[in-house]
Amino acid sequence: MTENADPAFSQGHTEDQPTIITVGEGNGQGGQNLGYDVVVGRGLLSRLPEMVGTQAERVLVIHPRALRATGDVVREDLENHGYQAVVAEIPDAEEGKHIQVAAFCWQVLGQNDFTRSDAIVSVGGGAVTDVAGFVAATWLRGVRVVHMPTTLLGMVDAAVGGKTGINTAEGKNLVGSFHQPAGVLADLDTLITLPRNELVAGLAEVVKCGFIADEEILNIIEAAPDQAQNPHSWQVRDLIERAIRVKAEVVGQDALESGVRESLNYGHTLGHAIELAERYQWRHGAAISVGMVFAAELGRSLGRIDDATADRHRDVLTSLGLPVTYRDDRWNQLLEGIRRDKKNRGDTLRFVLLNGIGRPATVEIPDASILYSTYQEIAEPASPVISL
Repeated sequence: MTENADPAFSQGHTEDQPTIITVGEGNGQGGQNLGYDVVVGRGLLSRLPEMVGTQAERVLVIHPRALRATGDVVREDLENHGYQAVVAEIPDAEEGKHIQVAAFCWQVLGQNDFTRSDAIVSVGGGAVTDVAGFVAATWLRGVRVVHMPTTLLGMVDAAVGGKTGINTAEGKNLVGSFHQPAGVLADLDTLITLPRNELVAGLAEVVKCGFIADEEILNIIEAAPDQAQNPHSWQVRDLIERAIRVKAEVVGQDALESGVRESLNYGHTLGHAIELAERYQWRHGAAISVGMVFAAELGRSLGRIDDATADRHRDVLTSLGLPVTYRDDRWNQLLEGIRRDKKNRGDTLRFVLLNGIGRPATVEIPDASILYSTYQEIAEPASPVISL
């Protein structure tokens, strides 16, 4: 469970024209600063100073240990553009999403006299984006942050939408804030060195966008599942851009997850519970894959979707090599995690389900027994499990 090993950001321009996707327009709910750009393309490092802005004098680059060389490249580029750039190296993946890590970053900011006009840049996958965003949201009650996601998961999910968070012993992302970035640079060159399992795990969030909003995503994967896993293919770029557009559209309507944005949580209720049960040794996308199949089976049992739609979840995810089952001896532990889900209201359990492809809805589950019976549809005999 490591970030991709030191992908090189190209400092030059390429012939490949970047795609610019704007998230929202103007100020959103609760003063959230919408109207920022997500740039998708290759050779994007030269665009970083524009996103950091001219008011900042100091920039903190936060990156995981595995991306030390990449963090240094970003720091040097910022220094060449006249910024005072410092680096905070944090643990890889979910190990970095802890209050102690955030406190370390706050210490670096304080020791270097960062003010409200200064900025933070995150370099890494979704976990780095989450913690760096949280640090930016909480330092002096909010400073500018630019995300440079280096994983597919980071590009399509964590870097877009302003959700930040750290984990506690009780669950994932239970502590956090909404803090929109000043911009996002999704450099596709960083995917070339990404381990296949990391790229495939990130595709789970792309598949989610297909089921909740854009069926063409599913069609593209079904037509060529191998090319959907090839970082050089046009399919991967198209899938990334489509998933980002889905999230941008939803965030533009609901910046603070008070309504329609809950649809982005499809598959996450059980998925987060699996991550907690596995002590975060499963990749996020692998857990969400199982969570989506569970949500599909729950939707089928409640008569909300037909057999073909439910079965399509297994087929699409299996074609990518993602898991669709989980251990049959973990239900009580999973239910405990489900009860801590942030969508719940009091003792009422709430799941995002489908009323058909592109028609998500948040549904109250009055009786947990239906969850147990549905779980039997995805349970497998307990045995040593190798996570994706």
